[in-house]
Amino acid sequence: MRTIVQTLPGSASTDQSETGRTFAGAGVSPGRIIGSILLMPQAVREPAVGERLAAETSSEEASTALRTAAKAVQSNLTARSVGASGAGREVLEATALMANDPMLVKAAIKLITNGASPERAIWDAAASVAEMLHNLGGYMAERATDVLDVRGRIVAELRGVPAPGIPYSDTPFILIAEDLAPADTATLDPAKVIALVTSSGGPQSHTAIIARALGLPAVVAAVGVDALADGTRIFVDGAAGTILVDPGADEVALAKAWETAAAALAVFDGTGRLHDGHLVPLLSNVGGSKDAVKAAAAGAEGVGLLRTEFCFLERDTEPSIAEQVEAYRGVFDAFPGKKVVVRTLDAGADKPLPFLTDASEPNPALGVRGYRTDLTSPGVLKRQLEAIALAAEGTEAEVWVMAPMISTAEEAEHFAALCAAAGLATPGVMVEVPSAALTAASILEHVDFVSLGTNDLTQYAMAADRQLGPLAALNTPWQPAVLQLIRLTVNGSRDEGHDKPVGVCGEAAADPALAVVLVGLGVATLSMTARALSSVAAVLASVTLPEAQQLAKLALTAHSATDARRLVREKLPILNTLGL
Repeated sequence: MRTIVQTLPGSASTDQSETGRTFAGAGVSPGRIIGSILLMPQAVREPAVGERLAAETSSEEASTALRTAAKAVQSNLTARSVGASGAGREVLEATALMANDPMLVKAAIKLITNGASPERAIWDAAASVAEMLHNLGGYMAERATDVLDVRGRIVAELRGVPAPGIPYSDTPFILIAEDLAPADTATLDPAKVIALVTSSGGPQSHTAIIARALGLPAVVAAVGVDALADGTRIFVDGAAGTILVDPGADEVALAKAWETAAAALAVFDGTGRLHDGHLVPLLSNVGGSKDAVKAAAAGAEGVGLLRTEFCFLERDTEPSIAEQVEAYRGVFDAFPGKKVVVRTLDAGADKPLPFLTDASEPNPALGVRGYRTDLTSPGVLKRQLEAIALAAEGTEAEVWVMAPMISTAEEAEHFAALCAAAGLATPGVMVEVPSAALTAASILEHVDFVSLGTNDLTQYAMAADRQLGPLAALNTPWQPAVLQLIRLTVNGSRDEGHDKPVGVCGEAAADPALAVVLVGLGVATLSMTARALSSVAAVLASVTLPEAQQLAKLALTAHSATDARRLVREKLPILNTLGL
């Protein structure tokens, strides 16, 4: 069998020996597949530097053309969002907002007034805005990619040429790219795109999250892979993070075995349990009623995270209570008699809202976001809680509510009081900030549960932007420091005679090996994309609770994230059998 070189997550290597050329990056979505590749088209060609307005065109006419193009791009992205769901829809809606962003359009029109062509004006204006966002760091740096994506689309619209996007093919293919714009990632058709490989990006990037949601084998941060030619046949292992050019019989056998395993994993019986019968409810993360219906059909035992941002994005004003009630009730009705955990509005940072957040914050990831918006815009949270309570009336769902970005026990106490005033009986908080993990016992004196948002908890604990490929090795929940914070949270839930439930709703729950560790640490419930339910259930069913606890100890005492992952996976041979 050809040797497939595997390196640290976030790094890459190649091998030109007779065993075939290989690449390695960070595996972000499992699956073993063979296919021919297509590369993302080159970005829209930059207008000539200093390109001026045509003599026969006035600045007013050019400005109108620019506004029209920006609105057309926004409309196109909005229309595409209608056919998407969950995280994909959120990404498209956010990018659509960026297409007609007043700051971007005004900056371009100012350049047109000074004589620049509309194409050159939007190009330079977007570069300035993107640089500003990049310098802000954190979540706002992520929006820089959106601005540059929008720039290319507006230039294409002005030129009357097709916008950049996923290449078309009559037959299925593996998509190769340097990275994907959020709008492209959100609209991948899994019937045509059978795997996804990028040369940059991180394990918690939009590309990675959407790939997992679609069930696509995916590898990111595989440096150099985008230099391959269209039509090259490759083998992709989305769990190991490896790519091999011109695969042989052994790789064909692995791919066929994965296909068989995937078919066996296609069904989840609706009960998460360990081999010894210990129950671990497996819930789903959803972004609206369509997601909820799909999750219920997939056997989810409830909703561990309802992202309520879908009600608020792409709006200039706060949605009415009646609008919110209708939106939430659709989710509640999909899970009669089951738990639905509602996260209150997580606005700010990468989800700016014109009526709620301040885009000029110097460091939005550490600024006014989530629960903290109640400090600067009191009333929005109170009205949302009222809407959740009204939506819960007359439904059979068991509605729990949690606030994001809680840092102190005082904040937890205040949120619990708001829930009580609204008539909501089960308040909780997200543990995303290290201070919340360290003071979990105090926080749980005021609320009934906590849910770990491992994406942000990892980012804040490791001081590593989750979108950056070079930091992929840092930005993984396998980091022993992150696992220690999870352990401290569980311990805090049992202090002072509490024994209140701790769940995980971050991407870590969708990793079958890490799911075993989380259960071993004492996590009570796991919530994930619906596509991950069956694979997580299958691996959990292969271990007993004492075995899970022993694996958790191995991970906690490991010297690195790489060692933690390796040690645990070595004790779980079912992962290799199932191609996970």
